[in-house]
Amino acid sequence: MSSEKPALAQVPIFDTLSDAEVRAIAKAGTEVTAPANWSLISEKTPADKAYIILEGEVSVRHGKEEIARLGPGNIVGETAIVRHKLRNASVVTLAPTTALHFTREAVEKLVADIPTFREALESAASGRSGGGGGGGGGTAS
Repeated sequence: MSSEKPALAQVPIFDTLSDAEVRAIAKAGTEVTAPANWSLISEKTPADKAYIILEGEVSVRHGKEEIARLGPGNIVGETAIVRHKLRNASVVTLAPTTALHFTREAVEKLVADIPTFREALESAASGRSGGGGGGGGGTAS
């Protein structure tokens, strides 16, 4: 995986981060590819991973209801990590999808080491509060 900024430059909530901070975020993740109809995150499970979508499209579902469709530049899974809660939605790929995968430990380290990363995640999460999962910063947990 390349540790250059371009892939993450699409993520609007990272606009305020420096190039060095974005490179550190990219380096902390692992690029993964999933086929269509693959479950990346399951509702009511522990928060152990997060993804930044680089290519493809995912469906965010609460129960059987789709509450959002997200694509490149969107983040999924981080809110449950930051808030220490179980997942409130499932995330399933709708097409072959490439994403940057982060473990819970990687997200927690980035939050501790890069204050602007924490602010970006908190901003995205607060944009979703009470809104069902797809609004605000374009993320879902």
